[in-house]
Amino acid sequence: MNTPLDMAVIGVGHFGQFHAEKIAALQSANLVAVADTDTKRAHRIGKKFDAEAVSDFRDLFGRVDAACVVVPTKHHFDVASACLENGIHVLVEKPITDDLETAKSLVDLSDRYERVLQVGHLIRFSGIVEALRRQVRRPLYIDSVRIAPYKPRGTDVNVILDLMVHDLDLILSLVDAPLIGLDAAGTPVISPSEDIASARLKFANGCIANITASRISLKTERKMRIFEPDTYITIDFDAQRIRTLRKGKKSMLPGIPEIDSDERQYDEGDALEREIRSFVNAILSNCTPVVSGRDGVKALMAALQINESLRAHLEFVRQADSHMQSDTSPATE
Repeated sequence: MNTPLDMAVIGVGHFGQFHAEKIAALQSANLVAVADTDTKRAHRIGKKFDAEAVSDFRDLFGRVDAACVVVPTKHHFDVASACLENGIHVLVEKPITDDLETAKSLVDLSDRYERVLQVGHLIRFSGIVEALRRQVRRPLYIDSVRIAPYKPRGTDVNVILDLMVHDLDLILSLVDAPLIGLDAAGTPVISPSEDIASARLKFANGCIANITASRISLKTERKMRIFEPDTYITIDFDAQRIRTLRKGKKSMLPGIPEIDSDERQYDEGDALEREIRSFVNAILSNCTPVVSGRDGVKALMAALQINESLRAHLEFVRQADSHMQSDTSPATE
């Protein structure tokens, strides 16, 4: 395929407009059009980046090589599948879909039509994660926290598919072993679905991962701690800093090893620009993208298993409440 690629962004809301900005700045791509059901917004963003504005994404068929799908999660499958069937390479925002069967169907369609399908797990493209991959060897225990203040945007799904899925995808890519068990608890607070949750994952190689995600906190915090034989790595994604503690060869005191400490700051760079550039390169090079459709399915499968555990936990809470109310109700003659 000759460069530059003709590209479009489908859905130019809060995040989609940034996709349009990054594509417009690439030498290897032309931002041909933007699509949004909000006609005024489509025209505003299209004018800003000198691209055509359409209200129906199907008007793009036959006119673009690739598209970024940045619509609400419930529409991911309908939009992405139609694009793939019409020969368009797709970068779909995370999660790949909200249903396992439709997610697998997207992978099947990308294979059938020989189109690149990339999933927008943005954290994979940050500079600090690239550095982390060079350090991690055999994680045995992982503790991850991702909390943020409440924002109405993104609440069409629960906190698992909204926030936790970022860390799920990263942890699944770091731990080279199947997921064999999990347990989760959480609760809705402001939205109709879970706004805060914690999950404990167990892998076949013995690794345990504890993941906490909240979108109703008073502050923003994104941290991860990874423990390996003789090594402890702590990552602050906000400060873009990694501190590594390793068991040294010498001893501080009898029976107490010396600890070698190393702390480094990393340039975050532009993760979205890297993600889109990687997508374009995968198309031009005819290679598997960094975050493939299969990776997206893997992360979604884990997220849906967590959701099943959450439903079981909520049912347990309801039954416990029912028993307590019945035990404390006044006796009747």
